[in-house]
Amino acid sequence: MKSAIMKKVVVAVLFVALAALLSPPLIMAEEAAAPASAPSTAAAMPAAASPAPKIDTGDTAWMIVATALVMLMSIPGLALFYGGLSKTKDTLNTMAMTFVTFCIVSVLWVLYGYTFSFGTDLKGIIGGAEKLFLKGIGPNSISDLAKTIPEYIFIAYQLTFAAITVALASGAYIERMKFSAWILFSVFWMTVVYLPVAHWVWGGGWLSQMDKLFGLPNALDFAGGTVVHINAGIAALVGALVLGKRRVKAIIPGNLPLVVIGAGLLWFGWFGFNAGSALAASGLAGAAFINTNTAAAVGALAWMFVEWMHSGKPTVLGLASGAVGGLVAITPAAGFVNISGAIIIGVAAGVIPFFAVAKLKPMFGYDDTLDAFGIHGIGGTIGAILTGVFADPAINGAKGLLYGNPGQLLTQLIAVAVTLVYSGVMTFIIFMIIKAIVGLRVGTEEETIGLDESEHGERAYNS
Repeated sequence: MKSAIMKKVVVAVLFVALAALLSPPLIMAEEAAAPASAPSTAAAMPAAASPAPKIDTGDTAWMIVATALVMLMSIPGLALFYGGLSKTKDTLNTMAMTFVTFCIVSVLWVLYGYTFSFGTDLKGIIGGAEKLFLKGIGPNSISDLAKTIPEYIFIAYQLTFAAITVALASGAYIERMKFSAWILFSVFWMTVVYLPVAHWVWGGGWLSQMDKLFGLPNALDFAGGTVVHINAGIAALVGALVLGKRRVKAIIPGNLPLVVIGAGLLWFGWFGFNAGSALAASGLAGAAFINTNTAAAVGALAWMFVEWMHSGKPTVLGLASGAVGGLVAITPAAGFVNISGAIIIGVAAGVIPFFAVAKLKPMFGYDDTLDAFGIHGIGGTIGAILTGVFADPAINGAKGLLYGNPGQLLTQLIAVAVTLVYSGVMTFIIFMIIKAIVGLRVGTEEETIGLDESEHGERAYNS
C-alpha cells in the first residue's frame, strides 16, 4: 500500500516539476534576454530587389534528403506504426493501405495534383491547369515558391506530403473497410479535399491572402497543421462514423515492437517534414529541427506522466503516442515559435490528446481504430491555434498573440474551422459515393477471418 502511494506521489511530483519548468515565464525570460534595441536587418537596410531565382547546390542536396525522409515516414514508418497497432490478422491489410496510397498519390500528383495545388491561383480556390503532366517543367525550372532548388525536387517533396496525409486517415478505417473502397477513397479524397486545402494555405489561395481579402494576417502553417493533420484527422472521424464500429475491438496492439520501430522512423522522418519545409539549408531549418525534436520529446514525457497518474503504469505505447502527438502539434509551428513555445506546445500535445483518446472516444462511442482523430485531428488543431499565440517574430517574422498580434490567432481559428468543415463534409460525400459504387465494409465472415486473408490471401505471421 505504501509503495503504491509513494509511486503516485513520485509521479505527481515529477509531473508538477515538468509543468513548472515549462511555464510561460520561460518565454518572458527568453524575451528579456534578447537585446530589445537591436534593429532588424530589414529595418536598417533600404529595400532591395529580390535576387533572381538560382539553383543552390547546398539547398538542393538538403531538399533531396528531406524528400527521402518524408517518404520514409509513409513507407515504412506509418505502415509499421499502424500495422503494429492493428490485430495480427489485419496487419498486412493495414500496411497495404499505406503502401497503395503512396503509389496512387505518386502517380496522380505528377498528372494533375501538383498543378492544381501549386499552379497559378484561380480566384483563391484552386491552382491552374498549366502544369498538367508537369508540362513546361525541365531540369533547370524553378518554382517561385522555392527559388533555390529545382522545381522537380519541390514537386517530389510536396508529393510526399500529399501521400502521407491520405494514408493517415486509414488509421480510423482499418479492420473493416474494403480494400477496393480504400483505393477509391485515396483517389477521390486527394483530388477534392487535399488539393484545394493545400492550395488555400501553401499555393497562393485565399487563406494565404487574408491580408488582402479581410485585412487579417495570413494563415500560418509551416509544415501541415491544417493541410495535413486537421485535414486527415477530421476525415478519419467522419469516415469512422460512416463505417460504424468493428465487430470485435482489439484490446492491445498486435505487435508493440513494430509500433516502436514505426514511431522511431516517423520521428526520424519528421525532421525532413518540418525542417525541410524551410525549403533551404538555413537557420530557419535549424530552428524547425530543434523545435521538432523538443516537442516530440516533451509530448512523449507529458503523455507518460499523465497516463502513469491516470492508470498506474507508464506504457511504451503511451510514450510512442505522446511522441507522435508532439510531432503533430509542432508541425504548423516549427518554423514560427521559439524553444519555449515548442516546449509548451509539446506539453499540450501530450496531455490533451491523451484525454481525447482515453475519455472523449469512450464518451461518444465512435470507433477511431488507431486514434487518427484523437492524435492528428486534436493535435493538429492544438498546434495550429497555438501557432497564433506563440509565433515569435525573431524566428520567421510572424507575430502571435503574445507578441501583440491578436489578429493572427483569429486567422488561425478561421483556418482550423474552414478545414474541419470542408474536409468533414467532402469526406462524407466521398464515402456515400464509394458506398454506391463498391460498398464500404467487408462482410461479417471476412472481418472475423481477418482482412489479411479475406482481402489479400496472405498472413503476416505464419508460424
